[in-house]
Amino acid sequence: MEQSQHATCPHVPPCPPAEDRCRGSAVIVASYPEQGWSLLCNGVLDFEDTGQLLPDGRSVAPHRPTGGTRAAA
Repeated sequence: MEQSQHATCPHVPPCPPAEDRCRGSAVIVASYPEQGWSLLCNGVLDFEDTGQLLPDGRSVAPHRPTGGTRAAA
């Protein structure tokens, strides 16, 4: 983790940085469910479709689980 991430995150343990694969487990600091997104402590915008917008402007495509089984009709 970056040293600056530790300095700016007040949570224990510190939230994962935006570059980490587990970035979505950071604490929500602002939530707008009516608009479908939340701002995480690490600066990531987390969308309800599981997509993300990183602080540097890069996007992460939605990554909902797709391996589930369907009930028979």
